[in-house]
Amino acid sequence: MMELTRKGEYAIRGIVYLASRPGDQVCLLSEIAAAVDVPQTFLAKIFQQFSKIGLVRSYRGTGGGFMLGRAPEKITLLEVVEAVEGPVVPNRCVIGAGECDRSVACRVHPVWIEVQHEVRAILARVTLKELAGM
Repeated sequence: MMELTRKGEYAIRGIVYLASRPGDQVCLLSEIAAAVDVPQTFLAKIFQQFSKIGLVRSYRGTGGGFMLGRAPEKITLLEVVEAVEGPVVPNRCVIGAGECDRSVACRVHPVWIEVQHEVRAILARVTLKELAGM
């Protein structure tokens, strides 16, 4: 994944908005969706994924909604992106063993590995706290 999909873009917009709210405030999905201009049904699916891995906590019933699962400084952009997009992969040859039968002899393979490490490192340095402007 080098190009962020619409799902990835929506995920980032939704969770950054959530990070900008007071930490003890439960936000309605409809409020988040309206604030970041994302279809509510699409955002619901994304936040269900986030809930399964602890990036957000969901609350059902009256007064239900979502809160961050951890403090915004403890959630990185890398976690958010990989939660919805899967691993950051600049080229299929770095997905894993056996994906490319030329990786041993290929002189470009180490470059793709370095690109992958650098992109992941950049995304791992950025927290939701920073993105929310806190």
